[in-house]
Amino acid sequence: MLINKDDATLLVVDIQEKLVPAVQDASGMVARCRWLIAAAVDLGVPVVFSEQYPQGLGETLPLLSALAPQAAVVEKLHFSCMEGQCLPDSLMSRRQVIVCGMETHVCVLQTVMGLLQEGKQVFVVADAVSSRSLLDRDYGLQRLRDAGAVLVTREMVLFECLRVSGTPLFKQMSKRYLVGDQP
Repeated sequence: MLINKDDATLLVVDIQEKLVPAVQDASGMVARCRWLIAAAVDLGVPVVFSEQYPQGLGETLPLLSALAPQAAVVEKLHFSCMEGQCLPDSLMSRRQVIVCGMETHVCVLQTVMGLLQEGKQVFVVADAVSSRSLLDRDYGLQRLRDAGAVLVTREMVLFECLRVSGTPLFKQMSKRYLVGDQP
């Protein structure tokens, strides 16, 4: 199955001020998520941010939330957005969910498992997730794949949403995300 930009939402899980410094390759993960969020906005894919206990862990990094100022921001105490019943109807009404964020083996995993149980087609962006340890990240990704989530990269998301070259949108997105200075 391919990602259909008209039936997908990007869910950015818990990339918060006090959590980011603890994960592997934090600056790289944030940069890749920034790229993915900006591309989603340019493609017209809705974005939702989740925040785990923001009173204690801070809000979503401002450099990410500023890319999608119209995005829903949901708060939760459960590790899973599904168990926390915080995801907006705008996300739940779509068939596909593209997921990035942290931590791969906790909040990403539990949220994705819940989405799969609801019958959603879930695409986990493997180069835009992280955990405190690489072992936890790798086993989280393996478990997600085994459960039925589709592991993708940022470029897979972009090319599946575009579907065809030679269009004005392809040319614009290619210049912005595939060559030169990237967000």
